[in-house]
Amino acid sequence: SEALGEASDEAAQAVPVKGSDLSRVTLSREAFDRLAIATAAVRKGIGRGSTSPTAQSVMPSAALLYDSQGRTWAYVREGAARTFLRAPVTIARLDGDKAYLSDGPAPGTQVVVVGAPELLGVELGVEGE
Repeated sequence: SEALGEASDEAAQAVPVKGSDLSRVTLSREAFDRLAIATAAVRKGIGRGSTSPTAQSVMPSAALLYDSQGRTWAYVREGAARTFLRAPVTIARLDGDKAYLSDGPAPGTQVVVVGAPELLGVELGVEGE
């Protein structure tokens, strides 16, 4: 119940995205605050190419999620406040706390670095204990 810190049914909503297997996740202000959702911007970086450095997008590795088939994802902030969508990510390499991408969200896109597993639970319908 609310007294124990559990979310109510209105705390989060997952709405299927037409033509995909994804759902757009929207949190109430209370749920957003309770989960302490934090984001960081994807930025431009320099990756190591075979003959010369190449431009790549860079994001915090804390934003990465892996599904049961081994695919890599990150939640990106979508237009409306407290709304997020899972986006596919292809990692070129990991370097410490940075993920250099060969494909994924564009520079400037906000990715979730705190609270992404909880968003995945909302999207996939995973119940809390």
